[in-house]
Order: sequence, then structure tokens, then C-alpha cells
Amino acid sequence: MNAVTNVSQLQFRPPAIPDVELRGFWGERADAVASTTVHILLDRCAEAGMFEQIDPTRPVPRQRLPFHRKEGKEPTVTTQMFWDSDVAKALEAAAYAIHRKPDPALEARVDEIVDMFAALQREDGYCNSWYLRMQPGREWTNLRDCHELYCAGHLIEAAVAYHQATGKRKFLDVMIRYADLIDRRFGPGADKMQGYCGHEEIELALIKLGRETGEQRYLDLAKFFIDVRGRKPHYFDLEAERRGASPDGFVHGTHEYSQSHLPVREQTRVVGHAVRAMYLYCGMADVATEFHDNSLTEPLEMLWSDLTERQMYVTGGIGPEEHNEGFSDPYHLPNETAYAETCAAIALAFWASRMLGRGPNRVYADVMETAFLNGALSGLSVEGDRFFYENPLESRGCHHRWEWHRCPCCPPNIARAVTSIGTYMYGVADDALAVHLYGANRATFTLGGGRVSIEQETEYPWDGRVVLKIGTETPRRFALSLRLPGWCANPSVSVGGEAVDLSSASRSGYVTIDREWSHGDSVTLDLPMAVTALRADPRIRADRGRTALTRGPLVYCMEETDNDTPLDTILLDGGFERAETSKMDELGGAVAIRVPVGKETHEGWGRALYKAAPPRVETVLGTFVPYFLWDNRDPGEMLVWIRTR
Repeated sequence: MNAVTNVSQLQFRPPAIPDVELRGFWGERADAVASTTVHILLDRCAEAGMFEQIDPTRPVPRQRLPFHRKEGKEPTVTTQMFWDSDVAKALEAAAYAIHRKPDPALEARVDEIVDMFAALQREDGYCNSWYLRMQPGREWTNLRDCHELYCAGHLIEAAVAYHQATGKRKFLDVMIRYADLIDRRFGPGADKMQGYCGHEEIELALIKLGRETGEQRYLDLAKFFIDVRGRKPHYFDLEAERRGASPDGFVHGTHEYSQSHLPVREQTRVVGHAVRAMYLYCGMADVATEFHDNSLTEPLEMLWSDLTERQMYVTGGIGPEEHNEGFSDPYHLPNETAYAETCAAIALAFWASRMLGRGPNRVYADVMETAFLNGALSGLSVEGDRFFYENPLESRGCHHRWEWHRCPCCPPNIARAVTSIGTYMYGVADDALAVHLYGANRATFTLGGGRVSIEQETEYPWDGRVVLKIGTETPRRFALSLRLPGWCANPSVSVGGEAVDLSSASRSGYVTIDREWSHGDSVTLDLPMAVTALRADPRIRADRGRTALTRGPLVYCMEETDNDTPLDTILLDGGFERAETSKMDELGGAVAIRVPVGKETHEGWGRALYKAAPPRVETVLGTFVPYFLWDNRDPGEMLVWIRTR
């Protein structure tokens, strides 16, 4: 059977939350979030005092977290300013959890918080707890530092999610009034503000709101925020002067930090704060899709290449530096000190998914999968009760998961990502469906004017066999595009037992089957999973002479608890074709890799600290586990990049 590959010039949009029922691997993780994580998130928000700040029926609380101060700089920022965003992400995760697993008590708790925001909202629509309760009268005076539109964006996303999950409109209506106010205040024209947020996010939210409501003005406003960013005279400098501050007297000292140093169409290098950068590029990609804006295509592709070819960890982690939570020099990817914030890997996956809005392309989908399964999912423990903020690729045994954080952005972010992963698995156009991610699920879409269901039966990512079963009320013609992952050397596809010719699929990395589908049709995708040894570009100093192991889409690491030796004494020496795999019950049936390795030993070395002769090397069996699962058992060392003999 021949394949067809031309699905260009279509607009692919993600399905809604109710359209995809997660099962298997992702279903287990979504269940952990629904049963455990969302309750922890809301409890910790309460313990931090966030609801005291939001709820106008309570006395105005004291400021609990100090301003960030740096000598000679304007003290304008405290993480308490963006508590609304932490609550919003927790509400979004709770919405997805309620849809997955009805929980009247949790739903009542969310409704109570929604009521707080409704009561907090000013008559004109303004709804930000910091400026209404803690610093009234200062709204819209410091977009550069204070996360005002960022908080609005996360609240809008949460409201859209809750509407999709429950059908309730109260939260959505509150946020529509807020979005309408923002639309009246910002935009082209002398009577409106020409500003934008120092922390991008509102752009993504407005696209979601426009798609949910069908209101074009929200899409137009998202485009405005993209188009106006970085123009001269610089808005952040002007607003600083208006409030009597020095334009360059802020903590981070450069507009590269917020990707506002240049208009977006002139940007070619990924710089600054990693999460902000990814959210900007998400907005750019969404605008490119919705407006068929080809002027954004080249800068997006250049930024993508700069990130993925020079600044991305093998896990999909990004942003090696703690001081700016972001980027440094090309090929500077230290392992032990890697910042690689969980939120940043999530945001990279978000950007990759939006780059698929113009059509299937493996370049983007492969990175989305890598980031979700490795750099992001590592941020959540198996039980759903502990978290990583930073995700190093090496630990001497002192880096562990924590219960909460002074800046608790990552726990609700990974919770909402896991429970909404179904919306990233597919791209839906009028008469075309793209399958970007594999995992057991059942999904329903409107294609070719009728309802179509797709059921994925698979043990992915532990096994590479995927069976997709088609369900239709009547025969329906549409194009089905399946990703052929770059990590798989010999994929095969068959429809009803008849092999599909994959020779024409090399350009996009997807095979597209355009035909009339009938109820009961099935497609079988076989993706053999071999253990692969990866080497890094020699310009990455930290990885020279080292190897990382992968199997399928997963990056593996060694942990001290499985290997009774200091991990830096381990030497890899080929033989990966003889690698054994086994399921680990203590890690939920995860597939471990066991392969013979060399181990340098001090036995027989003597008392001399230095010698001309090399140490003795003995052969032992080394155990590797998926990176995202590390630090779920006994504490100890961890290592991704292993020395090579």
C-alpha cells in the first residue's frame, strides 16, 4: 500500500481535554496527579497564604515574601506577586483531574476558589490579587517585572480548562471580562497602551480563549502582543521613566532576559530566561498558525535550530544557568550544575507542539516527546507527591525531590502537563489527523464532517508496537499521519495486514495514509526499540569521552542504589546489542537495561596516590533506569553521561 504525504497548508489544532481518554503509561500518571498531586497543590497554596491574598472577604494579609533586592537596582519583585499564576495552574490541573476522575469534593473546592476570583474582580473586569489587595492603584505601571499579564494568562488558561472539563461557565465568564478589559487597554492606536508582559504567557492564553469562544479579537490581541514586543522606543524603558525609575536599574539589567531586546522577527538566538523564551515562541507559533503568518516562519526555524542544535540537553532539558534561570553560551551544558528547570522542559514541549500547527514534522514532534518523557516528567515522583525544580544530569547524592518550593511554579505545571498530555498527542484539521505521540488512549474527533474515534493499544514507551483501531458510524475519508520517530531505524506500518510503503515519508518523518476508513479498520505501527549509545558534539566539554544510553524515546541513567560502586568509575565499552531488559516492579514495571560494563577498582593499587600504571578494570553488570524515574528509591549518586573506555 502506498502512502500520501502532502498535508501542507492545513491548520492543525489540539483536541479538547474531553476528546482524549488516557490509558496505560500516561493514564497511570494522570491518576496519580488526580488522586494525590492536585490535593497537595491546593493544600500547599492554602498553607502559603495564597487564598488569604485572593479572598476579598478576609482581611488584607501581610506580605509574606520579601522583595528581591540587588544593590543599586530597583526592588520591585517578590514571588508573591505571581501567586495568582500558581493557583491558576493548580486549578487547571484540578480541572483535568475532575474530568478524568469525578471528585465532588475537589470540584466544590475549585468552585470555592472560583468564587473568590469572582468576588475579587473589579467592576471594570480587572482581576489580580496583588494589585487589588497588596498594592492597589499601581496596576499597569511595571509590566517588565511584575507578571501582571502573565498571571492573567494562566487564569485564562485555567478558566478554559475548567469550562471544557465541567461545562461550568462562571470562571470562564470572569476571565472573559478580564480579557475584554485587557483588550480595551492594550492594542494599536494612540488611545491604548503599547506594552507587553515581561514574562510571556498571555499570548498563549488568548489563543486558547479565542479558539474556545470563537472571538477573533482575542486572537488579534495575541498577535498584537507578539508584533509589538521589542520595538523602539522600548516600552519597558518608557514605563520605568514614567514611574521615576532608571530604565537600566532593574535586577536582570538586560532586555535579553525577557526576549524583548529586538522585535521578534529579528531574533535569531535563544537568550535570557528559558521559560519566558519558550512561551514567546509558543505565542509566535500559534500566531503563525492562526494567521498563516509566514513572516514568523523563518525566525521560528532559526530559533529552533539555535536551541536544539547548540543549547539543549539530551533529556530535552534547557537553561543550564541558575543566575538567570536560562541560557548561557552555545554548547555550555554542564551536567552536575544543570539548572534545566522542570517548567522549561514543559515549555519546550509546548513550543514543539505549536510548531506542528502548520503540519506534521518529526523535527518538532521528536523533541516534544523527548522533553515530555525525560526533562519534564522527571519533575514528578512516581507517587505524585514530590517534585524537582532543577533537573541535573549528574548527582553526587545530594540532589533530592522536595515537597514544596519558595517559587512553586513547577509542581502545578507538571501536574497540568501530565493530565492534559492527550491534547498534545494529536493534531486535528478539517479532514486530516496527525498522531504526534504514542500511548494507550481512546480519542474522538470530528473529521470529514463526522465523528471518528481512534483507540491506541500499546505498552509504549516500554514497547514499540502500537495498534490504532478506527471507529466510524459511516465510512469516512480523511488523511491519517503517523510519526516515524527519529530514534527508530526500521519502522514498519500496515493497514489491515497490508504493508505501507514508507519510502515517501522521509521529508516530514510522518507517513500519511489518505483513504476512506470504515469502522473496525486498524493500523499497526512497529517501532523496534534498540539500546542506543549516544555521543555528544565534541564542543560540549562536559560530555567529552562519555556516552549516554537510550532505548526508544527514553534517556537512561545509572543510580547508586542499583550499582554498588562510585558511578564515575564505570566504563562503557560497546556490546549494547547484548543488552538485557527487565521490568522493575518497584518502579511500576519500568524497563531497566542491564549491560556489561568495566569498573575501575582501587584494589591492588597500593598506598601511592599517583602511579604510571592504569588502575585494574573488572567487568560487572551495570544497571540503567529511565532518567525520569531517578530519586524515587534510596538516595544516592546518579549519572547520565558515562565514561567510555
